[in-house]
Amino acid sequence: MEKLFNVGKVINTHGIKGEVKVQRITDFDERFEPGQTLYWVNDKDDRTPLVVRSHRVHKGFDLISFEDHPSINDVEQYKNGKLMVTSEQQVELDEHEFYFHEIIGCTVYLNSGEELGVVKEILTPGANDVWVVKRQGEEDALIPYIEPVVKEVNTKDKSIIIDPIEGLL
Repeated sequence: MEKLFNVGKVINTHGIKGEVKVQRITDFDERFEPGQTLYWVNDKDDRTPLVVRSHRVHKGFDLISFEDHPSINDVEQYKNGKLMVTSEQQVELDEHEFYFHEIIGCTVYLNSGEELGVVKEILTPGANDVWVVKRQGEEDALIPYIEPVVKEVNTKDKSIIIDPIEGLL
């Protein structure tokens, strides 16, 4: 089965005309343009292809309707599922830009060579992303993805080298 990548979560229905309220997990608006195919996936890994009919933003959420789903009754079943795309639908990124799935699972090393831990999550609180690093026997470390700290990212080797600024660890 082809690997899919998460771009949003259906958190509820909206109105009676078949719209769903989506919590976005992507920076790419074109994911939700009319005509795009998304794959709805539930926690049992059932997959349903859906073609976007319309998209709009309302109160910080994406409201999406799908072709052949004109009423609330047609989309009720999609609540709490994920909206995903295939690897072919992924956009080529610029240098020093990464998909979350490329960073999560990477081992983080200090520039001295000492292993810090493994990236388990990425937070997006504002100006820059923050990588949550699970450390052995210690609290998680929060590593800001900024140039003075992150020195090297090798997604093929799943390794990251950082030079922590004072007070970071």
